[in-house]
Amino acid sequence: MDVQHVVERSNIILQRPNSEPHEAMPLGNGRLGAAVWASEGYTAQLNRADTLPHRLSPGQVVLPGRKKLAQSSDYAGRLNLWNGEFEESGGGVTAIAYVEESLDAMVVDVKGANPNIMESAELRLWPPRRPQATQTSSIGILSETWLDDQEAGASNETFGALAAITADAVGVRVEKVDAVTIRVQFRPRADGTFRILVGAPSWRGGSAEAAALALITAAMKEPAAEHREWWHNFWRSTGLMKLSSADHAAEYFENLRAIDLFATAAESRDRLPGGQAGIGDLFSPIRDEHQWGPSAYWHWNLRMQVSANLGAGAFALNAPYFRLYRENLNNILAWTKQHMGGRAGACVPETMRFNGRGYENETWIPTPAINCGEDFKPYYNARTISTGAEVSLWIWRQYQYTDDLQFLKENFPVMHESARFLLAYANHDAEGHLHTFPSNAHETQWDVHDPTTDIAAMQVLFPAVIKAAGLLNTDQSLAAELSKQLSLLPPLPKAAVPSPKVLLNPGTHDADSVIAASYDPGAETHNTENIGLEPVWPYSLIGDDGPLHALGVRTFLNRPNKNQADWSFDPVQAARLGLAEEFESSLRALTERYQTYPSGLASFVGPEFYIEQIGIIADALQQAIVQDYDGLIRVSPAWPAEWDADATVYVLQRSRVHVQIRRGRIVTVGFETGMPGKIRIRNPWPRENMEIVRAQDSSIALPATTDAVLEFSARGTTAYVVRRVTEASKPLPFEAVSGEQAGTPKTLRSRSIGLAK
Repeated sequence: MDVQHVVERSNIILQRPNSEPHEAMPLGNGRLGAAVWASEGYTAQLNRADTLPHRLSPGQVVLPGRKKLAQSSDYAGRLNLWNGEFEESGGGVTAIAYVEESLDAMVVDVKGANPNIMESAELRLWPPRRPQATQTSSIGILSETWLDDQEAGASNETFGALAAITADAVGVRVEKVDAVTIRVQFRPRADGTFRILVGAPSWRGGSAEAAALALITAAMKEPAAEHREWWHNFWRSTGLMKLSSADHAAEYFENLRAIDLFATAAESRDRLPGGQAGIGDLFSPIRDEHQWGPSAYWHWNLRMQVSANLGAGAFALNAPYFRLYRENLNNILAWTKQHMGGRAGACVPETMRFNGRGYENETWIPTPAINCGEDFKPYYNARTISTGAEVSLWIWRQYQYTDDLQFLKENFPVMHESARFLLAYANHDAEGHLHTFPSNAHETQWDVHDPTTDIAAMQVLFPAVIKAAGLLNTDQSLAAELSKQLSLLPPLPKAAVPSPKVLLNPGTHDADSVIAASYDPGAETHNTENIGLEPVWPYSLIGDDGPLHALGVRTFLNRPNKNQADWSFDPVQAARLGLAEEFESSLRALTERYQTYPSGLASFVGPEFYIEQIGIIADALQQAIVQDYDGLIRVSPAWPAEWDADATVYVLQRSRVHVQIRRGRIVTVGFETGMPGKIRIRNPWPRENMEIVRAQDSSIALPATTDAVLEFSARGTTAYVVRRVTEASKPLPFEAVSGEQAGTPKTLRSRSIGLAK
């Protein structure tokens, strides 16, 4: 794999300046993010995720002298994913912007400027912000602190924002323009070069001057090669895809997946996740506006990113997600006791403040909503009790992918307490079966009996906790109780296609049945979710074969909400069910409806950039090429018939699968195992005589067989190839996977990535 050129296929090309905020390009180092566009010549907004509770921006930087570049007839711009840089040129001037890797500073590196013309750069805030504007001889500073003491569930912690600006140039002067603006004036060097450096560290008060001086001094010394090296290593360690189709739709989705990986790495390497409510907050160009309560996280809008990172092998990018719940566990336990009748365990709030409290503070809600609270009225997530189980599922999945026992040990308390709560909340009927009521079918149905989300969550959580407890040699009494209760769970609720609001009696065989949202299928609905498909994904109880497959397919084809919302899981669930045509049509429908910005990000509610839609695209592509959620590797379970692919997808046990597909037909299957153990792979060429050979020396690992499932014991870190026995005498073909840098914007009907003239 020629990693650099494959990645550069997905660069975002601008053939004209991105003059409007909604055309901004994203940058970031996982802690500090930026949105860059060409308003007033050159504008960049800095953003952090730790300026809580309102996620206030550290400020905007404006370079009015760059108007010549933006207005040049030969203007060209490019978001270079390989280098993690936004590059622009025009009129003999170039400007390259990036965020340094080890320091929270943004750099704009300019060449071709006129050394005889005074330049300026402004650092700005806006009312009602009240920063302290200070300066040294060459550094301008805007700093501000505040107390989180206003919202329901406030932490009473001090937060703040600091931004410091200077120029690496000649004759630098700093002046205070007004209460919210600092200006730096300077001349380019004799060779026409200069750099603007803007630092924005994590800030909770202290000496702003000392902090700014230390950061800017260090940033001056950091070479550009450091951030490039980080990005190059990131791409080399990630499962990449090169996709193509006759209509170029596959290339478009390849581009969106690459943008997802880039954006996730640019926003998710801090203590907590960079975005909330499915929004890429670190890439905001709209000052301090937020559609949703910015102090809280919605789990529903994080799940697709966690799954996409697993399939890409970007395991470290999930760390902030797990830290959010692990570090808040004690607060969640206290919240559960207070709002769930003193019950044991953790009811993890679906919408949860950064400090573990289940308040939903929205401007349009007169009274803050309570999640995980029996002391609140029926509401969207008042009694959604399955979130802790799903967080636990992703903990278990991350362990299965990485075999990191220390990670499992650190996060097992979340699994333990989530299981304890579900046992404490559920009741037994006269026959001893376990039931939950009142409980939400997520946001769709409120206070119903036995939601599908609860049943599926417990069917997956209980065995995972039992296995994890065994691996860690702990909690055997809980494991025994969970084993006992597992057999007492009710079956998934079903309704008939002609009468979707009428419950079928458990055990009734009906060829027209679908999975209902709960045992009250006629209950009022409040959101456009497809709860009946939760057993397919994320809970992996139904796949592309097995006794429930037909039921899952009917549920999908008759789902009440088709391609609704940018977070719709339709393409992921279609891939899990082996529905290639539905997978492709859902990818197209969601993208054509919601991906409206040239950065590849989506719009949903309000003017913010939503990142969740490309998370869906990324995960769906991986699921359609390779699946391994239960120890069986499935190759090309839902790949479109006319699409080509050269792809690497990570699977369980630190392994990865390499696949080449031409016009929907599998050409090559290889895989690298990360540890010794049993490998099970579904025969990629059903009923044909197959063998598995070690790639290093072509020695036989699995002799010829026509079995539907190929199974053998792998050595440690070893590469293998699956091949037809009829081709055994032929040398294994070798085909390098390369690509060319993107040169023009990409289009998908009415949508585009980049900007055309």
